[in-house]
Order: sequence, then structure tokens, then C-alpha cells
Amino acid sequence: MKILNYSWIILLISSLTVLSCKGPVVVVDEEPMEERVLEGIVVTPEPEEDEVSLELPKYNPSYFRKNDILHTKLELSFDWSKQHVLGKAWIDIKPLFYDTDKLVLDAKGFDINEIKVDGKKASYDYKDEILTIELGKTYSSKDKYQVYVDYTAKPNERAEGGSAAITSDKGLFFINPLGDEGDKPQQIWTQGETENNSAWFPTVDKPNERMTQEIYLTVKDEFETLSNGLLKSSKKNSNGTRTDHWVMDMPHAPYLAMLAIGDFAIVEEDWNGMLLQYYVEHDYKKDAKAIFSNTPEMLTFFSDYLGVKYPWQKYSQVVVRDYVSGAMENTTAVIFGEFVQNTERELIDNHNERIVAHELMHHWFGDLVTCESWANLTMNEGFANYSEYLWLEHKYGRDAADYHLMGERSGYLASAAQMGMHPLIYFGYDDKEDMFDAHSYNKGGAILHMLRNVVGEDAFRLALKNYLNEHQFTAVEAHDLRLAFENVTGQDLNWFFNQWYFNQGHPALEIEYGYDDAKKEAIIAIAQTQDPRDNPPVFVLPMFVDFYTTNGGTPIRKSIVMDQREQVFRIPIASQPKLIVADAEHSVLGTFDESRSEEEYVFQFYNAPLFYDRYVALDALKDSNSAAAKKIRQDALKDSYWAIRNTALGMVNPMDNPSVMAMVAEMAKKDPRSQVKASALLLLAESGDAQYAGIAKNAVDNERAYGVVSAGLEALTQLDKDEAVKYAEKLENEKSGSIIAAVGKIYESTGDVSKMPFFEKNFDRTDGYGAINFFKSYSMLAAAGGPAKMLSSSETLQKVAEDMGQSPWRRFAATSAIDALLKELKAGGETEKAMALKKIIANIKSVETNDQLQSIYQNYGN
Repeated sequence: MKILNYSWIILLISSLTVLSCKGPVVVVDEEPMEERVLEGIVVTPEPEEDEVSLELPKYNPSYFRKNDILHTKLELSFDWSKQHVLGKAWIDIKPLFYDTDKLVLDAKGFDINEIKVDGKKASYDYKDEILTIELGKTYSSKDKYQVYVDYTAKPNERAEGGSAAITSDKGLFFINPLGDEGDKPQQIWTQGETENNSAWFPTVDKPNERMTQEIYLTVKDEFETLSNGLLKSSKKNSNGTRTDHWVMDMPHAPYLAMLAIGDFAIVEEDWNGMLLQYYVEHDYKKDAKAIFSNTPEMLTFFSDYLGVKYPWQKYSQVVVRDYVSGAMENTTAVIFGEFVQNTERELIDNHNERIVAHELMHHWFGDLVTCESWANLTMNEGFANYSEYLWLEHKYGRDAADYHLMGERSGYLASAAQMGMHPLIYFGYDDKEDMFDAHSYNKGGAILHMLRNVVGEDAFRLALKNYLNEHQFTAVEAHDLRLAFENVTGQDLNWFFNQWYFNQGHPALEIEYGYDDAKKEAIIAIAQTQDPRDNPPVFVLPMFVDFYTTNGGTPIRKSIVMDQREQVFRIPIASQPKLIVADAEHSVLGTFDESRSEEEYVFQFYNAPLFYDRYVALDALKDSNSAAAKKIRQDALKDSYWAIRNTALGMVNPMDNPSVMAMVAEMAKKDPRSQVKASALLLLAESGDAQYAGIAKNAVDNERAYGVVSAGLEALTQLDKDEAVKYAEKLENEKSGSIIAAVGKIYESTGDVSKMPFFEKNFDRTDGYGAINFFKSYSMLAAAGGPAKMLSSSETLQKVAEDMGQSPWRRFAATSAIDALLKELKAGGETEKAMALKKIIANIKSVETNDQLQSIYQNYGN
């Protein structure tokens, strides 16, 4: 599963305060001399001893499998008006090892009509969503039996739970079931992870179970269907329905079973003789291959990289409405939320390839081999997270991959600081849903990156190949991965897995560099300063160190292993290095505090080759007024990688240097990256110089990337407001969220309340941060209309805020806008209308189902 929804909460909280290495293994001939400094260790007083617990620590074990589901056959039809699933299930089973006379199935929210065992009616007990069936005899592991269940599943009538990553646990969802929600399509789709597929068919809903399956879906003939495996037959019925027979003849975990039903356009292509399918809404049929761009190339790349060809029968991807997560790796049939469904223009420099790669990689890690328990979730998600790095590195180069990795590490470090730390393999979780966090995803991926650097590229790939081949179609835990790497490398890797998988935290490193001219030795002094109460006091950290002795020359590379709290490494180097870079591949997950001079940072920017080297140097010099720092900021505008250029634009003062502004103007017109063009346009606008209005108008008229067009509109607002309003009126009917947001910003600047209907008809077209800004513009315009308009606008916003079908971003944006209007009314002494808005906010709080939003809303309505 991808797109962790908890991340938007971190962003939301942030918004309140202001209203994500490849390299050769280097064989070093000469071991560096090491000096261990004991007297320099800072000894902190031991904390008072906590009361000793006499209980075992909390432990969530893997599910005890008494029975093994071999095959599940389902016949399903649907009562749309009641949102019921009318189901019949035939389940072929055998005891796994121990004899048994009972079968326990997960069955959530069912009406049980009939149960049979081997054709004979059976007695059963159904309580607390657990169905216990008396088998009528004792079966041994040599026996097979079949259970038949006739049932009605009522997922929409269950008490709803969920998590930040998967916001509902209903399992199966009817979208616009009565067809009365405007132009929203009617759909049915499922979300099985973690253990929610048992809300629509009876099963052992655990990740260490596996089964083959076949599903007969009876639907209106106008609908398309999708499920795992291959469509074996499609039969039209006399009552205007059709029955599709989907067969999945390779075993997978029950949570990976899926179905999707709706009026989809289907675009097909071929990969090495295998069917690829893209299911999208009809308006996006021409954009389907752009939405799922480079899927065939990804299949080739991951198959080659892993040494294991894509193992399944087909690969389908479908976009659904109102999805409760980001995407889900259902075997052979991935579901995506509608956020990926954009036009080819909207996808310029804003592709979906990271999430497409993520879900595709799951078909090896998660589907072919599956985590044994949710405590081992990173065995699925860590690999899927790291696939994003691997794909970006392959397709767009290392700078792009390292830029992504920097963001992923920052996400983990922020989560660790704000939400606490736990072991990556975490048997002590309170709720299995808690495992879907920045540890299982971001940290898991970053640790695989470290492991790749520790063992080397060839060993990494061979170990993954062996791991997949040995454990295909089984459940795995972290020790299986460790043994695969140990068998290839011959190394004992318990030290790596113990500190990174089975312990928590990360190192905090303070690094100082020096040179002993008398002994001709470079000095690297490193201290691990992480709090030993929350982290291992000492991490074992193998790393490369690069020594640069000449401008533009190849550095001397040495390897060191840090395994003490404080260490000083002395390494023979003939002349004083101009720069020393510890962890030269930037593979270690942790925080770094390095002591460098400005001269060293300047040298680093021009000579150290990696994205991270250049980015850190640029950032370190952003506030310096020296001539060298100013030159770096100017030269960074010409960097080969767009994110460095974009960062440098954020450091340019438009009043500072006319020659730099000439460069910015050229970037606004000609930079190959749309984000850089957009930033350059906004920087031109900051200058207030009307001479740049022509560049802004040209962007609106001629650029294809919507982000550049919207930046041109925003720039025009500052450079030629009258012209900006004319352009806004011409672009009112654009469907692009970024264009709509830019038009809204222009209308906000006019103070013209007659423009408010534009906002109201476009609320649903904005999301994410764009929604926050769009709803804010609406509230600012309402405030310009006076107290009565502020009240009526708040009532309009209330409808969005109380609609749990809206995204959390929109609900938050609408509620925040109401709260801003409340503060405005209170400041203006409008007590009666302020009380009305307080009641509106109180009502929003009473219906909001998202715990994180509820927490944020505690500050609202006061």
C-alpha cells in the first residue's frame, strides 16, 4: 500500500503554524589507522531506575494456522439499493498439521443463510465477526474437505474503523449506489488490507494464509469488471445482467483478493506476450498510458534487476472514486485513488511513476513473498518504497533518486521526532494499523539502501534473487532476508539486522575533520550523540570516506567502520586534503552535524559529485554574503539537476543583482523543467517590474504544463492586474486544479464578491495544499462582502466540511476557512454572527470521523 495518508496530517499541522546509493564496492589495499578516544566520552548521569516490570512485553504473534485454505470459489451479486453483497462461497481446505474438527473463519458483518461441510448441513457459531463451523468429524493433514457458505455481506452497516493510511475498514464499497450523486460514476471496489476482505467473503483473513481463487461476478451488463488473475468467460443473462468468471490459479494471501466494478474505459497493451490493462474513466481514456506511464519498461527493469521475471498472469491497473487509501497492490490488479487520474498536460513533470513502481514492486515483495505478520510489514513496504529509488535511478539518474531518498529520510526523521520511534520489526504494536507508518515505509526503504551499500551491488541483487526464488508463494520474516544475504556474502549480518530491523532509532553523528601535517595523516573524529535511552548507544557504521586533494581530481577513497560511541580515524594522506567527506555515498540513515569552513563548502559544491553534496553546500551558504557564496548561488541556477536550480531560485533576491534577474528571465522562458519555469516566473513577479509581464503572458498563452500556466497567471496578478483578470475570466472553465487555484487567487485580489460562485462550483476540483489556498481565497472574498456574506459563505463551506465523502484536505480547508471567518467576525464585534459560526464548527466537530482532524479541530471555534 502506498501514499500514507498520515503524511498529510503532518503537513496540515505545519500549515496551521503559518496561517524522499549505488556504487562499486571499493577494495582498499591499506587499512586506516584508528585511534579510540575513551577519555573524551561524555558520561551522562544514569536516570533513576524505573519500576521493574514483572510481565512479559507485549507480543503480537503470527497467526496460528490450524487449517490451510487451498482454493476459494465465490459467486457474487449485489443489491445496490441496500449496499449488500449476495454471496455463495465454496472453500477447499485441509488441516495444516494438527487434526481438527472445527474451522474458524473471519466473516465480518454477515447474515449467514446456510453452511455445509462436504455437502452436508453443518452447525456453527457466529459471534464477534468470527464464524466457527463444526466439521462433523475429525480431519487429519492428509484429508481435504469443502465448506459451503451462503451469506449476505453488509459492509456498509458495520461500525467503521480504519487508520491514517487506510481510512476505512469496510472492505467493500458502493460508490454512488443509487445513482443520485450528480455525475459521480457508480462503482463497487474493495480494499482488503489489512484484514478487511472478510467483510465480503468468508476466509482466514491473515497475511500468512494463501489460496487460489475464482470469482463469478454478476453485474449490470453496462459495467466492466476486474479481479485477480484472468477473465475466463463472460456470459450475458436474460435479465440484463452479465456474469464474468475470473480465475486466479496462483496462490496469494486473502487480503490481496479484489474486485472492481464500474463503467470504465479499458486500454490494453502487451508486455512480452502478457496482457497489460489500464482501467480509467472514459474522459481519461486517451491519457491512460500517460497516467500509468512506463509500466512496460518498469516490468522489464524490475524483472531484470531482481533476476526473477514478473511472476503473475497479467497486470491490470484501475482508478476508482473515493478510494480509502492511496493505492493497493492486489495481485495482478492494482487499485489507485483518483488523484492519479490526470490529463497528459497535468502529468508533465508530475508523473505517477513512483507510485506505479511501488505497487508493481509489491508483486514480488508482498504478493509473491508476503510478510508473515503485520509486525513484519516492512518486508512488503520497505521493498516497495525502495523500488521508487531504483526506478528513478534507472530512468532519470542518480541525482533524481538521491533527491527522492532525501525526502524519504526527512519524512522518517520528522515522524520519529513527532510521533516517536519503534523497532522496524515491531511485535509490540497496539493496533496492526499502526504499522503503516514512516518506519515500515521510509525507514524500511532507507535501510535497504544501506544494505545495498554494505554488501555491494552484485551481492545485493543476487541475494534478492535467491530470497525470492526460495520463498516464492510463502510468508516471510526478516530472518529469511538476513539468511539470504548471508548465504551469498558469507558474512554474519546479525549486527546489521539487529540494529536496523530489531532495534529502534538512528545515529546522530557529529563529525570534525583535520590534518596532521607532521604525520601526513588526515583526521576524522566522529561522535555518536543519539540519546541512549531511546536509541542504541552505539551503531556499527561501515562507510566510505573520500579525500579530495586537487580541484577537479578523483578523490582518494578509504573505508572505515565506526563501532564506538566516539572514534578518531587517522588515515595516511600525502598532502592536506581540500575536502574530506565521511559517508561519501551518503547511505547512512541518521542526522549529521559536520564542522566545515565556508571554503570547504565552496570546494564541495564544485567538486563533490553527488546531489546531496551540492545541495548541502548550497544550503549551508544560503545566508552568506561573501562573493564566493553569491557566485555559488548564481552558478547553481545552471546546475544539471532541476531541484538544485529550483532551490537556488529560492535564494535569489530580485533586488540584488540585475544580471541574475536576466538569468531568471531566461529560465522562466527556456528551462527544461516546468517547476523551475514556474518558480522563475514567481520570482520575476516579486520584482514588481512590469517589463516581465510579457514573459508571464507568454507562459499563459503558450506553455503546456499547467503549473507554468498557473504561475504565469499569478505573476500577472502582480505585474499587470487588469490583464490578469481578463486572463482569469477566459480560463474559468479549465478543469486543471492548478489553473482553478490561480484564477481563484486573482479573484481574491479583486475583492469582487460576484466571483464567489466560481469558487463554489470548483470546490471539488481542488485537493491537497491547493485546496487549502483555494478555500482560503474564498473566505477572503467572503470577508470582503461583509458579515452577512461571511455567514452565508460559512454555511456553504459547512456542507463540504461535514461531507465524509470529501477528501480530508477539503474538509480541513473548509473548516479552516470557517474558523478564519469566525475570527474576523469576532474582531469586528459581530457577536451574533460569530456565535452562529461557532455552532457550525461545533457541528463539524460532531460529525468528523477522522481522529487527526478531530485533534486539529480542538483549536477551532474558540
